[in-house]
Amino acid sequence: MLYLVRMDVRILHDLPAAQADEIKAREKAYSQSLQRDGRWRHLWRVVGEYANYSVFDVKSHDPLDTLLSQLPLFPYMEIKVTPLADRPSSIVQERKA
Repeated sequence: MLYLVRMDVRILHDLPAAQADEIKAREKAYSQSLQRDGRWRHLWRVVGEYANYSVFDVKSHDPLDTLLSQLPLFPYMEIKVTPLADRPSSIVQERKA
């Protein structure tokens, strides 16, 4: 099942820089492993914001919830999830068989 997810990051201003850098490094490693295994299909930065739009491909809502809650930056994020469905008039079907 495909999901469009917007993530807005709001790191606390008083968080020590070294701690913020360590969290960001763990976030990068985690997100890249999910991209490599195909669950994090697309990742786009929102210009001028500390935010992204991503497309995830997981079996259902629960695995997505688990995946998102394990993001190292999760405590500093506002997340909006939109489930996606195939459009009958689309010539490209994204969903895996």
